[in-house]
Amino acid sequence: MGGNAHVNKLQDLLVDLEALSLQGKQLHWHVQGPNFTAVHTQLDAIVDSARTYADDVAERSVTLGRPVDGSPEVVAKEHGLPALPEGWVRDVDAVRLAADAVERVVARGRAVIAATEDEPVTQDLAIQVVAGLEKHLWMLRAQLAA
Repeated sequence: MGGNAHVNKLQDLLVDLEALSLQGKQLHWHVQGPNFTAVHTQLDAIVDSARTYADDVAERSVTLGRPVDGSPEVVAKEHGLPALPEGWVRDVDAVRLAADAVERVVARGRAVIAATEDEPVTQDLAIQVVAGLEKHLWMLRAQLAA
């Protein structure tokens, strides 16, 4: 794939990472239930990761000579995450919603990995993003196990 395809995939990943950080905070503020403290704290860790990865992805795109757009309008229009409910969210539902969102971002990251076989630096970055998010996903899924 050519350079434009790389940076287009990075733009897609950036948008989802920005949306993940926003949704994580929304859940963080509204989670309720017996596991409030653990979920509240866990959501902040996911948000911190998403923000760090978004910055890394944006900077890689700019390094490749392509500006990015992480504006609220673009993130709202282009992200691929499932919608959140309004208001309070039970702890187990917050975990499920966060897992669904992280899973979508992981899929987007895997698309970057697949599209960047001829660009190892970008591919390495995408691998790091996916590995970190998959660790969060594992921890979320462990909470949902019966």
